[in-house]
Amino acid sequence: MHIFMQRMYEEASQVANDAVGSIRTVASFCAEEKVMEFYKKKCEGPRKTGIRQGLISGIGFGVSFFLLYCVYATCFYAGARFVKDGKASFSDVLRVFFALTMAANAISQSSSLAPDSSKAKSAAASIFGLLDMKSKIDPSDESGTTLDNVNGEIKFRHVGFKYPSRPDIQIFRDLSLTIHSGKTVALVGESGSGKSTVIALLQRFFDPDFGQITLDGIEIQKLQLKWLRQQIGLVGQEPVLFNDTIRANIAYGKGGNATEAEIIQVAELANAHGFISALQQGYDTVVGERGIQLSGGQKQRVAIARAIIKSPKILLLDEATSALDAESERVVQDALDKVIVNRSTVVVAHRLSTIKNADVIAVVKDGVIVEKGRHETLISMEDGFYASLVQLHYSASTA
Repeated sequence: MHIFMQRMYEEASQVANDAVGSIRTVASFCAEEKVMEFYKKKCEGPRKTGIRQGLISGIGFGVSFFLLYCVYATCFYAGARFVKDGKASFSDVLRVFFALTMAANAISQSSSLAPDSSKAKSAAASIFGLLDMKSKIDPSDESGTTLDNVNGEIKFRHVGFKYPSRPDIQIFRDLSLTIHSGKTVALVGESGSGKSTVIALLQRFFDPDFGQITLDGIEIQKLQLKWLRQQIGLVGQEPVLFNDTIRANIAYGKGGNATEAEIIQVAELANAHGFISALQQGYDTVVGERGIQLSGGQKQRVAIARAIIKSPKILLLDEATSALDAESERVVQDALDKVIVNRSTVVVAHRLSTIKNADVIAVVKDGVIVEKGRHETLISMEDGFYASLVQLHYSASTA
């Protein structure tokens, strides 16, 4: 029962946490009352169970005190009878009475700790359960191979994959793709086709169900995970910045061990040094929770600087400019064009301006690569899937 109650309270707490963390979104949709109703609904089960437990505990508490005072009355009655009959003295009666009551109090107080001990037991069981849980992909595992020199040659060989949370949906059926060293490959396709899944698999957030993913000819499962991720720089659609200074956010990409010169160098490369220097506190400016003090383009350029400060051999760009306006996109795209030089780069994007200059454009559909080539080659295929996507893009732009 206690574990069931704990789970119900966790669900209610999750609703409250999401509402507070996304209060602007909630307020913009005038959904405060809806969230409150949802929270109350989640609390309905614990409330009913709590009332039932309160009634049981109250009745039990009252009965226990009733019995306690009944025992007191019985002791005094029996003692008085013994004193009247001359079988015991008054001091003997009091001595026995206090011995019995003190022993009873000690027992009752120890039994009152039973609910707390059960809570401690379940909490300890939960903690030890987490400690004993073995992850299939453990970033703290120091075993595995490391390479002295990384070229950045990446190959997907007949990869099949389903998300563990959605085992009935086949994301990749037979995905084969080669990303040559120092080249840029753009992944395009419909939403849900699995473009971002390629990036997740490269970072080993998941392992494929079958097939192989290799880096310089070595299966990435055989490489040391921490080392592998140090070779990869990621810039996502919504960069997560910590509530710290710009300097600390950029240095985070190198474990916080970056020098001032390195930070300024990557900021210049990411077209971020200009706007950072213009701020009143410069690199010591606190970005606020989730980088709220910066604009979208500024956050994205700080994220680019953070991604490249460790000089990654592989750069992953997941919709890095899709949430930006035209001017911010141009500035960020200029920064990306500078940082992808001599790096094996995987670009996931919908905008034509982001992908048309890629060395290879791979079209993902139904879990496989259906088309592959340069922009000029694919656009010339009138019945091709890429050509239809470009046509839709132009239609949406002129609408």
